[in-house]
Amino acid sequence: MIPTEVFAVRQCSVTSVVTFLVYAALGGTLFLLPGSKGSGIHHWLYSSAVPQPLRCPTMAGDPVTAQALGIDLPETFGYRLKRIFLGPPLVTEELPNERLTDTTALGVLAPDCISSSAYGSEEMLREMVPYIGLAAFSLLIPVTIAILIVLFLVTLSYREVVMVYTRAGGSYVVARDNFGSNIAQIAAVALLIDYTVTVAVQSAAGTDALTSAIPAAVPYTVPITVAVVLLLVYGNLRGLREAGRAFAFPTYFFILALTAVIVTGFVKALTGTLGHAVPHKGVMTQTHSLLSGTHGLLLGLGFFYLLRAFANGGSSLTGLEAISNGVSAFKPPEGVHARRTLVVMSSVLGFLVLGVSLLARFTHALPYVSGTPTVISEEAKVVFGAHGAGAVLYFVVQLATLLILYTGANTSFNGFPYLASFVAEDSFLPRQLTRRGHRLAFSNGILVLAVVSIVLLIVTRAQVASLVAVYAIGVFTGFTMAGAGMVKHHLTHRARGYRHRILINGAAAVTSGLVVLIFAVTKFTEGAYIVVVLFPVMVWGLIRLNHQYREEAAVLGEGVAARAAEAPTLRLHAVRVLVDRLDLATARAIQFARTLHPDDLRAVHFVLDSRRAELLSERWTRLGLSRLPLELIECPDRRLPRAALELAAEAAADGQTEVSLLLPRRAYGRVWSRFLHDQTADRIVVAVSQLEHVTATIVPFEVRKALAERHHEAHVPAPGPVLSPADHAVRAMVGEPDPAERLAVERDEALAAVDGGGLTLISQLRQRQTAKVAGRVRSVRVQPLAGVPTLECTLTDSTGRLLVTFLGRRRVPGVEPGTRLVVEGMVGTHRGQPTILNPIYEIVAPAEGE
Repeated sequence: MIPTEVFAVRQCSVTSVVTFLVYAALGGTLFLLPGSKGSGIHHWLYSSAVPQPLRCPTMAGDPVTAQALGIDLPETFGYRLKRIFLGPPLVTEELPNERLTDTTALGVLAPDCISSSAYGSEEMLREMVPYIGLAAFSLLIPVTIAILIVLFLVTLSYREVVMVYTRAGGSYVVARDNFGSNIAQIAAVALLIDYTVTVAVQSAAGTDALTSAIPAAVPYTVPITVAVVLLLVYGNLRGLREAGRAFAFPTYFFILALTAVIVTGFVKALTGTLGHAVPHKGVMTQTHSLLSGTHGLLLGLGFFYLLRAFANGGSSLTGLEAISNGVSAFKPPEGVHARRTLVVMSSVLGFLVLGVSLLARFTHALPYVSGTPTVISEEAKVVFGAHGAGAVLYFVVQLATLLILYTGANTSFNGFPYLASFVAEDSFLPRQLTRRGHRLAFSNGILVLAVVSIVLLIVTRAQVASLVAVYAIGVFTGFTMAGAGMVKHHLTHRARGYRHRILINGAAAVTSGLVVLIFAVTKFTEGAYIVVVLFPVMVWGLIRLNHQYREEAAVLGEGVAARAAEAPTLRLHAVRVLVDRLDLATARAIQFARTLHPDDLRAVHFVLDSRRAELLSERWTRLGLSRLPLELIECPDRRLPRAALELAAEAAADGQTEVSLLLPRRAYGRVWSRFLHDQTADRIVVAVSQLEHVTATIVPFEVRKALAERHHEAHVPAPGPVLSPADHAVRAMVGEPDPAERLAVERDEALAAVDGGGLTLISQLRQRQTAKVAGRVRSVRVQPLAGVPTLECTLTDSTGRLLVTFLGRRRVPGVEPGTRLVVEGMVGTHRGQPTILNPIYEIVAPAEGE
């Protein structure tokens, strides 16, 4: 089949083909854009950054780029920086290509599991040596064999898992499909904890391998470990394919290096030439004697510490679930490839763990209190020697160990994001974890994992002994849930051979459950209590989050949305533009408001400073904007969100009006510039969103672009004596307002007398009667009336509101928000509100600040 690109070239002119080949040879991309009929290439743009397939004018459905339309859409600095460090973005169509072969999968997903052989035997000795001394080397092999039996059972169990569940998720998906979503959160929490601790343990153990070879680096253990985690984050943010290529080599390098140590050590042991490790200062020694006597209590305590050694050695099995959690990353058929890789990985792990334990017994390599030098380091030094070629081989082994442990942490950066995305898809974690990033990786999950892991490293000072106590509880809980879930699956479906499969998965579940119990009991005081307490809290938190998501879905669901979208619209539309100051941002919001063709359009300024409000009103008039009402509303407590809420509620109170609040926002290109300005608009949006039929819209204005344009306007002479170039821009943007709505006030020639000239409460006013009212001016605005400027004031007392209108006046001295006023005149109505036209008035008390 001819590729689309070649077929497209054949339909272009010879010039098109030659041009494409030349620029392709230069490493760039040719964009061919539609031109006039019969032409070859109307326009081209050369770019060395964005790879795109060749596009020809004759190809139907070709996109028209913004550049072709002459639109300048510059990329943000953050995006350009992301391209520099992470490379060009991968499009979604490339996702199927991001699959792993068996060889690459072993390099990407197995390091966590295989690398644990570097410290599993050492952790067993760390528990036994202080209590039974050199007798620990005799018990080391039986404990190792017990761990290998668990490894065998769990491997058999997961062979069934990966064949049935070929999507990523592992024990979580198994538990969810067989026990329900809520119970599945036990597996989710277990694996999320395990993945997080894995990054810390593996990277800390890698640094121990480094400091074993270079003791001078010990003081820099924490910075080195954190730097390695950040490097892993960078590699994974670039994408799975790049990570696989980078991390496959250390896996095979370590397998070959450690195999060389084991085989050479066995040969020397058989020939009698294998020496013993020479202990130095800081080596662990026997400090208690539990097994020296026959006392039952002492024997019981000895068995307890033997279980602790078994628990520590169980950390060798962590990472075994990575294949099942990343099974969707394999090439089809996913189950077959995952099963094959799982068996290979478990076999390699079993060989290495047993080999390291046997060498430890032969060489009597003891662990050190500080964690460095490591047992593997001592074994390699005994096997190869410390001089000449042996020293070189020793450093090669340490380098291989360092690389596999560091890359072992990478398994979590593959498994954690996939698992988190599945849990988030089920609405038990924030949905941001389901989104793929710049290079098709789950970037948010990678970043969350990195942050938590770095915090663990800093808190524990990157000490493996402080982390391993809680290391394997999570993963063995996952083993238990996977085995139990598969038992339920086989009982439900009863496929051919289901009985022996139940036996396999059931044995793995029971064994793993016992290991969890051993961990929780024997390691409780050494940090396991954190997991025991944190576990139920996290499970409850995930279930509570899911409950919140379900409640939101019930309110925002498709059925509710469809009914709301088809509901009849309200009869009126009122628009209020909130004005802080008069500038281009405000003018853009007013311009947008006019395109909505509202029934009632007003600009509203909440008065926090009476002097500033007066200057705004004067400038509003000076710019010729008085035909657009500017309403000044008192805000004595300076609670702007509350004032906006009351404004919107009043406008929508009749039940027939849809209210839109427009809030100008000045957008600044530089991050530091944003700290110079508040975020009041966001707080107002949150406040008014609780009201029905009220919509708050932020109208952004790019200040950086306006600043650039200002340089071009700075030398243009102003056409008038008072208006600046910015004023002209404001007036031009706002333009001529629509004709104002005419004021209709009912009058009657029969006037009612006011008894005694006393004051009347606003709630007691009657139409067609003369009344005297005292109150506080809440708001002031200039409202055109048939082309004649009219000042409208809202007067309030404890019982209601009264509209006071001064016909033919833009301003009444002393009358502004906050003024206490007594007015007298005939009462009419306007928009359902009691109104007095051209009253007799008296200022009782000026506004505050006058």
